[in-house]
Amino acid sequence: MPSRRPHPPLDAVWEYLAEVTGTLGVGLESCTVDQDSPVSAYVALDGEFRAHPGRDTALLWNEIHGWAAAIETHSGEDLIVVRYLGGNTIAPPAVQVAHFVKALRENADPPGRRTPPLLRPPDLAALLEGRPSAKARRPTR
Repeated sequence: MPSRRPHPPLDAVWEYLAEVTGTLGVGLESCTVDQDSPVSAYVALDGEFRAHPGRDTALLWNEIHGWAAAIETHSGEDLIVVRYLGGNTIAPPAVQVAHFVKALRENADPPGRRTPPLLRPPDLAALLEGRPSAKARRPTR
């Protein structure tokens, strides 16, 4: 089957987003994907979070931290992350993401993490950039 896009891993991201947005009832048209590293996505949500009335809401996803819930600022600046879903995978089942959003809408203090989890290590080359090589760090005998 030919790929819809020239990059099969991005097809997998779009398919996952289609499943999540379908479960949330917002549709894939409410998504954008940034193909830079790390790959990330934005999903506009309908409704507000109980702890942040009057604010537009969104889900953010990236390949390092997984899902985060965010609110829009009134000034049009960057989004404010209010919770991270956490867990042990960057791609939990869509129903788990939907439960996370439901909890944010209903609870003043919902489940989730306030700090970003590291679910997938960042690119190894980026981690090693600027560091001395392993050979250079070995003690001499």
